[in-house]
Amino acid sequence: MPTRTGMANNWIDCIFREDAVAGLQRIPDASVDLLIADPPYGLGKDYGNDSDKLDAKNYLAWTGQWIAAALPKLKPNASLYIFLTWRYSPEIFVMLKQHMTMVNEIIWDRRVPSMGGSTRKYSSVHDTIGFFVNAKDYYFDLDAVRIPYDAETKKARSRSIFVGAKWLEIGYNPKDVWSVSRLHREHRERADHPTQKPLEIIERMVKASCPPGGIVLDPFMGSGTTAVAAKRCGRHFVGFELNPDYCELIDNRLSETDGEMSNSAAA
Repeated sequence: MPTRTGMANNWIDCIFREDAVAGLQRIPDASVDLLIADPPYGLGKDYGNDSDKLDAKNYLAWTGQWIAAALPKLKPNASLYIFLTWRYSPEIFVMLKQHMTMVNEIIWDRRVPSMGGSTRKYSSVHDTIGFFVNAKDYYFDLDAVRIPYDAETKKARSRSIFVGAKWLEIGYNPKDVWSVSRLHREHRERADHPTQKPLEIIERMVKASCPPGGIVLDPFMGSGTTAVAAKRCGRHFVGFELNPDYCELIDNRLSETDGEMSNSAAA
């Protein structure tokens, strides 16, 4: 059953408490504008089940299953972002390249402080994000995610050739290294989930790669950040989550978002 009921078309703006591989069949083909996937990494994390405890062979086989189930749901000009670690990103990127075009490998620098760590290897402080598209005319709104220049930089570009330049006025294109702090336990966004992603990252993906009013699919909703980001950005969402506690968490976060948006509109 969906955690959000009574929505249009019986599946839009719903999170279904079921396995994504089976549940994706309820979503019409060629109906989704953007897929954001944050699957288990195969590192043995505790998500209230054994979903992250597969060995390498079975993990990659399972990955192939959910990818095969999800890709037909994308529109011809849709995009996909997938969070991975260096351990499996090469193999999974190859899987996706058989069906889509890879645009970027994005490195998420989690701003992990230099405190101890392994003495037999370099400390791993980043996640890998693959950005894939279906066609050359994929939707991408760069202006929605430009990063403003600071006053000092603008002042330094005072020569006449820069005056009125759009890029100087509205900001620059985000690079393929995203330095955004992971959510510490005391962070105001932090919910009770071991691998929650920051809203800043997910909202950038949504604004850039899903048109207003479009639909974002997340097969592994977890703490519900994709749903919250979609709502905040004026998009629809649909997703799947096995853990009933996380489904309740998502409902609570969406209700809080509804309240924040209502208060903002009334102000």
